[in-house]
Amino acid sequence: MTADKRMTADEAVSHLESGMTIGIGGWGSRRKPMALVRALLRSDVTGLTVVSYGGPDVGLLAAAGRVRKLVAAFTTLDSIPLEPHFRAARQRGELELTELDEAMFMWGLTAAAHRLPFLPVRAGLGSDVMTACPELRTVVSPYEDGEELVAVPALTLDAALVHLNRADARGNGQYLGPDPYFDDLFCEAAREAYVSCERVVDSAEFAASGGPQTLLVRRACVNGVVEAPGGAHFTSCAPDYERDEAFQAAYARAAADPAAWREFTGRFLSGDEDAYHAAVADFTREAA
Repeated sequence: MTADKRMTADEAVSHLESGMTIGIGGWGSRRKPMALVRALLRSDVTGLTVVSYGGPDVGLLAAAGRVRKLVAAFTTLDSIPLEPHFRAARQRGELELTELDEAMFMWGLTAAAHRLPFLPVRAGLGSDVMTACPELRTVVSPYEDGEELVAVPALTLDAALVHLNRADARGNGQYLGPDPYFDDLFCEAAREAYVSCERVVDSAEFAASGGPQTLLVRRACVNGVVEAPGGAHFTSCAPDYERDEAFQAAYARAAADPAAWREFTGRFLSGDEDAYHAAVADFTREAA
């Protein structure tokens, strides 16, 4: 890998192939790599297994028929409890779902990051997760306690897509908001990872903007860096910007009606990233 890993969103997505298992970072409708998701929608990649603490990333890909299987702990827009396109796709039986407990999901990523086949956890025992996911297995501790634990399989990813506040050209990534959302685990669990960010900075700026504890993603596991201002829109990317609640509400309304959704996609998703942001700016002015 070269020292300078900067590329465009479309160049990053050109490395992805149909049928891959793709991990998407962020959490619900918070700091999702939406510019990369929009680039994925512009590609012909399909038949994906998506691994995500799901939000509109899952919704947009499901609406476009790109998802074969979803592995998730939830799929929400936060202020709107259930992602509408996900709900519709499930009701129509269009995608397979493996729904894990949030802790099980985290340990599945951790197992993959450490290149282990599984990790034993207590989460899930005594719950309907074991019934809903009959493929899960238990293991018995080899020590004196003899405790039965859930063997959470590794969530090994072909590629990961995450969005951070800042990154340098070499692939080191920094978050400045309230939560890392496990983006580091997504990158470490993947064979290749692509990081979009609000701004590419010189490495020396990391210390001034947040300190070493905010350095989340290491360059060793990053294959590409995409500078994408507003690249998490319409999800939040605190402290750079909050979630665009008005736009999210319009997205959810459009999802409820096929004609309205065709109009929405024609207005916001038919062009490149610059066209998307221009259309959003027009929407914001109209809504003011």
